[in-house]
Amino acid sequence: MTEFVRLEVDGGVGTIHLDRPPMNAINRQVQDELVEVSQEATSRTDVRAVVVYGGEKTLAAGADVKEMADMTYSEMAERTHQLSKGFGAVSEIPKPTVAAITGYALGGGFEVALSCDRRIAGDNATVGQPEILLGIIPGGGGTQRLTRLVGPSKAKDIIFTGRFVKAPEALEMGLVDEVVAPDEVYTRARAWAEQFANGPTRALAAAKNAIDRGAEIDLRDGLALESELFAALFGTEDQTIGMRSFVENGPGKAQFLGR
Repeated sequence: MTEFVRLEVDGGVGTIHLDRPPMNAINRQVQDELVEVSQEATSRTDVRAVVVYGGEKTLAAGADVKEMADMTYSEMAERTHQLSKGFGAVSEIPKPTVAAITGYALGGGFEVALSCDRRIAGDNATVGQPEILLGIIPGGGGTQRLTRLVGPSKAKDIIFTGRFVKAPEALEMGLVDEVVAPDEVYTRARAWAEQFANGPTRALAAAKNAIDRGAEIDLRDGLALESELFAALFGTEDQTIGMRSFVENGPGKAQFLGR
């Protein structure tokens, strides 16, 4: 059983709850629990999509600085890969994922949000990577995922300055994908996830794999990867169901089995 991170499943949607009051500071235990719960969400067939949520007040205000303040280079060198794995654990879930951002998503908290496929924020939310103000850089994926999301120039602005970005600007910059009223954040994120609750699980996983891995390689290799993943789906039941349903009933009416 995990203490600060838990997975709740309802109607095909799994919600990963961060629950370490008062601000969901992400310490070593939370990092390890994120890995454990993400692996659970991956393995459970009743989870078709995932929402990451920190409650009504905040997603996560960042890493636990008190825990790291006195660490030596050798101590951090031993821990750093596990740290990165923890903050990026959600990115390894081969299902659609969405971060429901209330209040603050700063530092490691924003790195967790960046590991999701989509980010929905309240209009009073604040995001950013303020690690530079501590004399360090983002170490949980922020320099890499943020750059891939919004490009080098915007990523450098956010990371070099360490400034806090309010929801309207975050939407304009592409740091988040949607801004809603604070009390609608989880509902809206869940609604996005629910559209995949009865979807073709393996096709969605293949699409995510093609996009994420394809972004890291050149076009020729990306096209080869796409072709391999495309062909492999012709060995799934959902491909047969989807194409037969299209021929017989038109688009959008298939009842997928997730296999």
